[in-house]
Amino acid sequence: RYTRYFGTKGDASPSLGHYALTHYRQWEKSIDEWQRPILQDSSLPSWYKSALFNELYFVVDGGTVWTELPEDADVSGGVRSEDGGLPAQPAVVKEFGRFAYLEGQEYRMYNTYDVHFYASFALIMLWPKLALSLQYDIAGSVVQQDPMERLHLMSGRYSPVKAKNVVPHDIGDPDDEPWQRVNAYLIHDTADWKDLNLKFVLQVYRDFHLTQDHQYLKDMWPVCQAVMESEMKFDLDGDGLIENSGYADQTYDGWTVTGPSAYCGGLWLASLCVMCKMAKLVENEEAYKRYRDILDRGSAAYDKLLWNGKYYNYDSSGRDLSNSVMSDQCAGHWFLKASGLGEGEYQAFPKEKIQTALKSVFDLNVMSFAGGQMGAVNGMRPEGVPDRSSVQSDEVWIGVVYGLAATMIHEGMQEEGMRTAEGCYRTVWERLGMAFQTPEAYCEKGIYRSLAYMRPLSVWAMQLALNTSQKDQTTTAQTEATDGEHGQDLGETQS
Repeated sequence: RYTRYFGTKGDASPSLGHYALTHYRQWEKSIDEWQRPILQDSSLPSWYKSALFNELYFVVDGGTVWTELPEDADVSGGVRSEDGGLPAQPAVVKEFGRFAYLEGQEYRMYNTYDVHFYASFALIMLWPKLALSLQYDIAGSVVQQDPMERLHLMSGRYSPVKAKNVVPHDIGDPDDEPWQRVNAYLIHDTADWKDLNLKFVLQVYRDFHLTQDHQYLKDMWPVCQAVMESEMKFDLDGDGLIENSGYADQTYDGWTVTGPSAYCGGLWLASLCVMCKMAKLVENEEAYKRYRDILDRGSAAYDKLLWNGKYYNYDSSGRDLSNSVMSDQCAGHWFLKASGLGEGEYQAFPKEKIQTALKSVFDLNVMSFAGGQMGAVNGMRPEGVPDRSSVQSDEVWIGVVYGLAATMIHEGMQEEGMRTAEGCYRTVWERLGMAFQTPEAYCEKGIYRSLAYMRPLSVWAMQLALNTSQKDQTTTAQTEATDGEHGQDLGETQS
């Protein structure tokens, strides 16, 4: 990236060093100004301030690459969808280059998309142009395909590297050719994953909501339509709700799920909600009516098949463990709230049921696990013991916990959200001694997996939730004050 300013020759280092040494004081001043409002906010606990800023280590320490876009590059490989498609070099990519970071220092794949879904809050809130550039690269790869077949380790079957009109799992291995050869992940065929397409749609609208970049929305709309069409085939019975396959076909790639599920079903309904909103913005009434019809039918099926009065069941298969309590069951609602939706016309889940589910998760997955001191376990049985049916159901995923905490804050459960997230922070940064190498997961015994991982950047979702709730409180106070003034004026007029 810096060759734009310092040239591509081998003698650029002295001028780069000189620039740093003559500008670092201004950089330090800018960093202080950026951090000061949060550091001086006495309502926020010290551990949270540490988590918020220090988890950002991964943005630069996660094998990150930031390059210029070659003059002859085309983000979609020269392929255009039937509805047109992306410009060969979108303005934001041309100006800000290409950005990629690893899933983790042990999991060597760039921009692993099911995980970036959580981590992306740090980028869109702090470096929004890099976030949009990354999204254009993902969008460009959607319309491409790579028919070369390879063996997938879990199924033992051969299938194409990349199918058309589906979101890739990642944009490649740093030891190969990232961007040119995507999907370095070999465990499952991710063309059958239920969450990747949905996470793209949800991020597109969340990014638009935070940036108000109308060109970005216009460019992404046909790509969102294409991936939603691909997703439709997973609704096997036509009830408006997608089904999981009986395999581990989403980000929890070691935890099998069968039939309609709380996690993927919730992401599906949230995506339909977002498609309705985007259809209105691009003035496509026909698309709005179609997605609205599917959303209404899917919401009814979701409620009927999964709601048990206290939370949404893990899945609807009727297996012994189908009624496990999943900590991440409200992920779809979380993204709606982060995008300024989730109420009124653009509501996919009843508010009272979301709050009841979050309370169940707090009581069971948080407070009934490890004395309430280690965050939220991924899966908990209703009788209060972890779901040990898989390697991932009895783990705590730090990035998921921060997202859960953000959801609680959005729903007015700030105390519970902070308590939930604090358990993770103190476990990682104090008890296990993993500062600046936050892992993907740990379990109650302290065994951990995948040090230095992308997903915990989702702590910035908590800050967005706090900012949103503060704005809501300010707006409410102003409205009440205005109403009071109007009432006084009216009284004086009458008297």
